Amino acid sequence: MKKSLLLTFLACFAFLLNAKCYGYNTDLDTNEVIKLNKQGFSMRLTDPEQTVKDAESALAIAQKINYTAGIAESWRVMGIGNYYQNRPEKAIDNYLTSLSLFTKISDLRGEGKVYNNIGNLYRDNDYERALEYFDKALVIAKKLSDDRLIAPIYLNIGNILVSKKKYNQALSYYNKSNDLYSALKDTITLVTCMQNKGVVYSFLNQIDLSKTFLLAAIKKAKELDLNDPVARIDLTLAEIYMKQNQFDEAEKAIDEGITFANIIKNTKTVSDFKLTRYELEYKRKNYHEALDILHDIYRQDSAVYKQNTSTQINLIQEQIKQQARVKENEILLQRQKYDRTRFWGVTIVSVLLLILVGILISNVKSKAKTNIQLTNLNAEVSRQKDNLDRINHHLEEIIDERTKDLQVKNKKLSEYSSYLSHQIRGPIATLKGLMNLEKEGLVDKQECIRMMNKCVSEIDDKIIEMSDMLHDPGRIGF
Repeated sequence: MKKSLLLTFLACFAFLLNAKCYGYNTDLDTNEVIKLNKQGFSMRLTDPEQTVKDAESALAIAQKINYTAGIAESWRVMGIGNYYQNRPEKAIDNYLTSLSLFTKISDLRGEGKVYNNIGNLYRDNDYERALEYFDKALVIAKKLSDDRLIAPIYLNIGNILVSKKKYNQALSYYNKSNDLYSALKDTITLVTCMQNKGVVYSFLNQIDLSKTFLLAAIKKAKELDLNDPVARIDLTLAEIYMKQNQFDEAEKAIDEGITFANIIKNTKTVSDFKLTRYELEYKRKNYHEALDILHDIYRQDSAVYKQNTSTQINLIQEQIKQQARVKENEILLQRQKYDRTRFWGVTIVSVLLLILVGILISNVKSKAKTNIQLTNLNAEVSRQKDNLDRINHHLEEIIDERTKDLQVKNKKLSEYSSYLSHQIRGPIATLKGLMNLEKEGLVDKQECIRMMNKCVSEIDDKIIEMSDMLHDPGRIGF
């Protein structure tokens, strides 16, 4: 029993030691996953293709160590990279996979971030659907009091309001977002805030104010190597320059913007620049060149229209597929939960049976030991009983002997009493007779005293004789 307990203890100790070592390596891998995802996210505005690569590397490590939170974040960052590369079908698949994993582990912040990303994906196709996701994200962000999540949601809601031509409301959300990012000291996203406010002021025909924000934003974006914001800001600046008939400045902005859009491989932004160049050549009255650009745009618009329609259909299909995957995952989770419950149930029952068997074995050994002790005790009791029987028998013999001795002594005492009575009665009777004779004056007084003295002497001799006989029971005659 002691050996089995010792082996169990050593096995548990070895398991814990191994788990500790494994946990140490896991911590290192976990940190690497977090690092890669942060690195990929920071590259989204500079090189979204690198964002996808970093997220894929993080995903491989996270899956290897079964780090669910890291897997979910890797899918989300991968979706962001695909979004900035204008790959909505891949992006929605990435986002929905991430959302299901964050929901599985009850990570509210993760869910909120993904809702915000999905809303951003719908921003150009379905304003109401986009706002629906932004509202979901905002409810979670406010519940968690998470300014880092609230800030981008305000920014994206402002973008939707711009698309719906509600410029003043959009400006209000941009200001809220700008204040939060300033408090968080997020210089990268502050560039986007300045850019968006510049766009709003351009729609409000406050051109000088718009250019102030846009030029400050593009300067900061170039300092931070933010290729995507540079391209988008150039697009807005080109439109402003055209309104002011500054065609050369507009052309420079378009050329620079196309360069940066090609760096990040954003085909949609490149198409927007082509449309802006057509408008520029038309205003310059370069009609032949404008017509060529228009034909190219027409062909591309047809393809883009088909692509947008296909994108919307694919988004819906991906959601349906994702829902099916979610249901499959739920079934799988329920099955795994059942298997775990069954495994632990069997394990617990087995342990209890082992404990019961151990207790039974212990009881059997204890009873055997007790039986041996009882047998020895019974033998000892038997020996003690035999000793007591012998002692009792000896006592009975002693009692019988003493009884016989008492009977003999009683008999002798009886005989002594008879003898004493017989020996003393004579002298006493003589004394009584002498006393009566003396009273009646029939005997001489001196003779009477002499005879009485003789009687007393005889009595005294008899008493001494009987006393000697009493102290010497073996004397002849007694």
